Amino acid sequence: MSATSGVFRVVDRIRARLEGPNTIGNSRGFWLGFALVLAGAFAYPTFVSAYQAGNTALFLLYGLLALSLSVVWGYAGILSFGQVVFFGFAGYTFGIVSINLGSTLGVTLAIPVAVLIATVVAFLLGYFMFYGDVSGVFVAIITLVVTLVLQTFMAQTAGDAWTVGSVALGGFNGMPGIPNLAVGTEATSVTFRGGVFYWLVLSALVVSYLGLRVLVNGRFGYAMVGIREDEDRVEMLGYDIRRVKLAVFTLGGTMAGFSGVLYAAWGNYIDPSVYSLTFATMPVVWVTVGGRTSMLGAVLATVSIEWFRQQLSITGSEYAMVIVGLLLLGVVLLVPEGFVPFVHRKVTEFRSDPTEGIPDAPESPGEGAAE
Repeated sequence: MSATSGVFRVVDRIRARLEGPNTIGNSRGFWLGFALVLAGAFAYPTFVSAYQAGNTALFLLYGLLALSLSVVWGYAGILSFGQVVFFGFAGYTFGIVSINLGSTLGVTLAIPVAVLIATVVAFLLGYFMFYGDVSGVFVAIITLVVTLVLQTFMAQTAGDAWTVGSVALGGFNGMPGIPNLAVGTEATSVTFRGGVFYWLVLSALVVSYLGLRVLVNGRFGYAMVGIREDEDRVEMLGYDIRRVKLAVFTLGGTMAGFSGVLYAAWGNYIDPSVYSLTFATMPVVWVTVGGRTSMLGAVLATVSIEWFRQQLSITGSEYAMVIVGLLLLGVVLLVPEGFVPFVHRKVTEFRSDPTEGIPDAPESPGEGAAE
């Protein structure tokens, strides 16, 4: 066996894990395009300033937040407005721990602690909902209420009474002075800022996307999709649907939590606006526009919408959310499946031959005699 054929076999095995009926993009052409776009994305910081690279990293970390909802809502059918709950818990925890410890090692330890806190919060909230037989629209209502309660609570945490160690929560003023993301000890450490931070966020986004593709195309993924389509039938087949829902919801909380850590380190700041109704709604908008059943669509829609919102904000326009609302309304009415699944379906229909498999009409006796 030649080295080339061995490489192709390895590639085919990897593709077999990444491809399946639950994801869009199951061809060599897709992966070639994916590799080219990814190469361009990694090269991007070398052509722009460190500030621009860091600014783009914000859109990418929002993409990770969108992925957390995509797997929960798009694949398991659990509409949640609570992804920002885990996002905010992790962001605040990272700030509290890292500022209190005040060292590079402290920042390093703050990362897993913050993600763990977000995971535990997601597990507890999911446990009481799913094992309390809460489902459907009531999950959306409960997660939205929890989000608004946290916003109200965090907004009144101003003053010396609301401190954790040496860190003041700050109320509406928020928590400034959060250090940059760093890994290591004082002697040997890597600090992530500018282009390096961009590469970190991009790598986390790509790994998460590929890992979720493996998940949703495996046996567990089939159970998730089955619950989304008809949870009663899946339960009759012997699956513990509450356990599956809890596992998916907790996974989404973990991903949202890591995104919150990246956000706090990106801006060196966090405030109660992360629990606002507007921000809680944005992941739903991103996933709806990109396509509930397309994780890639969720990421593309997030980056596009947030870039557009920022450009309007720079020019002083106050109509960013109005335009985003009109976009959401148009998608729901005209393209309910989302842009990426819609485009994929149209391309598939265009490539397929509608006459394929239809036998030729038999010749009439007159035609044969004429010849």
